[in-house]
Amino acid sequence: MNPLLQLHALGQRVWLDNLSRTLLREGGLKRLIDEDGLAGVTSNPTIFHKAMSASPYYRDDLASLRRDANLSPEERYERLAIPDIQAACDLMRPLYDRTRGEDGYVSLEVSPALANDVARTVAAAKRLRATVGRDNVLIKVPATPAGIRAIEELVGEGLSINVTLMFSLEHVREIAQAYIRGLTHWIEGGGDARRVKSVASLFLSRIDTLVDKKLETIGGETSALRGRAGVALAKLAYREYQKTFGGAQFAKLAARGARPQHMLWASTGTKNPAYSDVLYVEPLIGPETINTLPDATLASFRDHGRVGLTLEQDVDTAQRHFETLAHLGIDMRQVGETLQVEGVKLFTQSFDELLALMAVPMIETA
Repeated sequence: MNPLLQLHALGQRVWLDNLSRTLLREGGLKRLIDEDGLAGVTSNPTIFHKAMSASPYYRDDLASLRRDANLSPEERYERLAIPDIQAACDLMRPLYDRTRGEDGYVSLEVSPALANDVARTVAAAKRLRATVGRDNVLIKVPATPAGIRAIEELVGEGLSINVTLMFSLEHVREIAQAYIRGLTHWIEGGGDARRVKSVASLFLSRIDTLVDKKLETIGGETSALRGRAGVALAKLAYREYQKTFGGAQFAKLAARGARPQHMLWASTGTKNPAYSDVLYVEPLIGPETINTLPDATLASFRDHGRVGLTLEQDVDTAQRHFETLAHLGIDMRQVGETLQVEGVKLFTQSFDELLALMAVPMIETA
């Protein structure tokens, strides 16, 4: 059997970490849904910049938008991106309906420039949700301190949120509590609990990139510890998820139909070529989780992925690994904060490049 379909049978959903008009118009996204059981799609400024600068399907629309001097670069971008999000939502809608809102979501990110502004993040998220106009859209909001406050407010108003840029157990705990507080407010105000969906996106490969550099600096016999922090973090995060959403705190909300905030493994493309190309897939298979895969990782797992319920294996080993890193002076909380700040900067840079693309004449190609 297709290993991707086997993941689905074990309770894990696969999302695609990519979106473009090429995928939409040439049938690639529909084939992934039909043949591989794809259950969702994520996008971000980097993905859209790559798509809009490379795919010919944007050229005519972008040229037309540039001729409208009344539009800002961000408005031009949204007029290109939102139809893509809508089209992907429409492709996913049968799955969304069949699973009663459990699967079939497409994510669109608020501007990363708003990452430290609660009020503007809330306003942008609500505007984007209304403009897309699809029940199965998730608005992506970063897990910055301001983002956490915005997420609580947005969930409290019944919006479905994909929390992005999470890099630590502290982020996992803080976001879960913000979700529960917001959901409680929504339900106590008479809102339909089943209307709200949220996922918590934990970035993995970037963890190993930074921790490996620290281990290399320490030297000695630490080479055996490299390439293990990302998987260890995910296993410990899943344990936190089980405690929070399987315990008494969430039980009353669950009794009223509330959905737990599932963990989503993000940044799952292996950056170090010395490591397995399915490093962030094979050890992290478990129920009530999502893995969002870039195209290459999805293809690799389809080709040679090994499937089994691995997520709850070696959790004690993961804990000991974190303790060993701490003994070496590597503070995983600080690693998470550093990576979040860097992540906001990188996404902001990608967004700025995207807006620059909206403002300059299209380069003619033969």
